[in-house]
Amino acid sequence: MKLTARGHYSVKALLDLSLQPKNSPVSVKAIATRQDIPAPYLEKILIEMRRAGLVKSVRGSIGGYQLAREPKQISLGEILEAVGETMIQLPNFSPEPSQAEDWVTDCLWRRLHQKLKEALYSITLADLYYDARSWQASLGEEASFVV
Repeated sequence: MKLTARGHYSVKALLDLSLQPKNSPVSVKAIATRQDIPAPYLEKILIEMRRAGLVKSVRGSIGGYQLAREPKQISLGEILEAVGETMIQLPNFSPEPSQAEDWVTDCLWRRLHQKLKEALYSITLADLYYDARSWQASLGEEASFVV
């Protein structure tokens, strides 16, 4: 799986939302500025995230976007799936019974594919948040950061 800019921006935007105190709504412009994402592009991504139930929009002068669930309930796999970043399906392969090496190789790739998919759905925004905070602390940096 290759993470495109779309997938990368999606993760950055939701991680930015996870950093907001009391899940306060944040404007597209604020996220775009902090994360260096073009605002019109970010708006399209957030609309897709809203349709997937990962964020909700709040109207009004103090409106914006906020997480629809707790960060520990939103997986990396869900985020990527919401913007069309999916793992490529492995082709159906039926090696001849006499080709044991091909059979073993096919089984190995299928298992690796399944484990990667499981990993993407087991890593949450909360995990990414704590990983980023730990990395930042190891560098001795301040508490606020850009993803």
